[in-house]
Formats: sequence, structure tokens, C-alpha cells
Amino acid sequence: MRPDNRSPKPDAPVYEGAERLQKVLAAAGVGSRRACEDLIFRRRVTVDGRVAKLGDKVDPATAVIHVDGERLQVDTRLVYVAMNKPRGVVTTMADDKGRNELAEFIGNRVEQRVYHVGRLDADSEGLLLLTNDGTLAHKLMHPSYEVLKTYLAEVVGPIPRNLSKRLLAGVELEDGPVKVDSFRVVDTLGKSAQVELSLHEGRKHIVRRLLAEVGHPVTRLVRTSIGPIRLGDLRTGRIRRLTNAEVAALFHAVGD
Repeated sequence: MRPDNRSPKPDAPVYEGAERLQKVLAAAGVGSRRACEDLIFRRRVTVDGRVAKLGDKVDPATAVIHVDGERLQVDTRLVYVAMNKPRGVVTTMADDKGRNELAEFIGNRVEQRVYHVGRLDADSEGLLLLTNDGTLAHKLMHPSYEVLKTYLAEVVGPIPRNLSKRLLAGVELEDGPVKVDSFRVVDTLGKSAQVELSLHEGRKHIVRRLLAEVGHPVTRLVRTSIGPIRLGDLRTGRIRRLTNAEVAALFHAVGD
């Protein structure tokens, strides 16, 4: 028998921290390892833009993985938290004026250091997202990604019938025009009313300034959603970790 003088094919590069792809998918909650192997076999998984194959290894800290087109976060160092911010709490982790701050509510319930995504003024309440994923946080806050935010506001009434049309068309403020993406009256309470509005603006006090400009000052303001994430029944002052599906939905909202 003649000796085989062919050079062996080089193995695929293995990076520090690399793990079997199916193990990484399973750890991220996609399913059992066998189910994840089936997803890979059916070409439903991509890694860094390429269709994955059985036997692939990835570094969870750097790999960009999609399953059925949805971005999957597999870096266990990254955390995503929703909070129901109470009224009177400033949106900062450390306030030099001694006011109530976010750190009092986060405490040791989140081991990693997290940062708030955008702000709610001290007199406003409701949904606030916190994360240590700086890239996603930047995209969620940047106006070019047009991530919708929805608010419930108690305002001075009564509400005229043409207010929705006016807000949808746009209102001129001192720093430029603003218009809502949706508006509806939820309830009327004597001389006050509860309204819901959605917009992708992120300017300071934009909701309060907008409603004041059209003659309906806000007496209470609650943010109820940011993109696909909803406040739901999360109690005031409480926090919760986002689910894998919610994190994937946030990536989808910014086009990742």
C-alpha cells in the first residue's frame, strides 16, 4: 500500500472561550442540545452572517447568532432588566443631591453594573430599561432607529375631538416640530382625562411639553412600553429580568 502523502486538512480555527454551537444555543434557552442540533442541521442558524453547520464552535462573547432570522443573545455577561420606576426617583445610579436614585431599587439583585436606557424625569414613572449592553442601549436611544415609546398621561380636560388629528399632524415646539404616532382618549374623569400616546421622539420632557403646548398640561405620566417591552403588571419599584424572547424582540426592533 502506498503511503498517503497528502497533508491533512487544517482544523477550523478555535478561539479562546469557544464552545460547541449547540451547547451555546441550549444554554441560551433555545431548547435541548438535540433540538439545537436539529436547528443547525436544518440550516436555521447563522453565525456572523454565515449558515452554521454541525460541529461549529463559537465564542459566546463575540458571536452574532440568529435563529430563524431572530438575533439571539448568548453572552451570559450581558443582562437586560425592566424596572417600574416610582414617581420621585431620579434616573441616575448615583445622585449628588441626595435624592432617591435607581441604585436603591437595584441593590444587589443584579450582580453586573447596569445603566439606564434613556431617562424618565423625577415626576414621571413607569417602564425603564437597564442593561450593560452598550451597543443595544445606544440603538434604542438613537432617534434614527425610531423605537416607539408609549405613555399614559392624566391631563387637564376636556379633550376636544380634533386633538388627535392635531397631534398626528405635528405641533411646533421651541426646539422643532413633534408629532405622535398614535393617540387615543382612554377615559374622562370630570375636568381631567386619561390619554395614551405613542411616539419615537426622545427629547427632554417631550410628552409634557407637547401636551402643555396644545393646552392640556400633564398631572401624571406613566411610560407603559418601550418598543416590544411592556410594563405589564410589574409593581412600582420592582425589577425583573427580560426573557430571551424579549431580548430578541429588542434586537429585532433596532434591525439586528
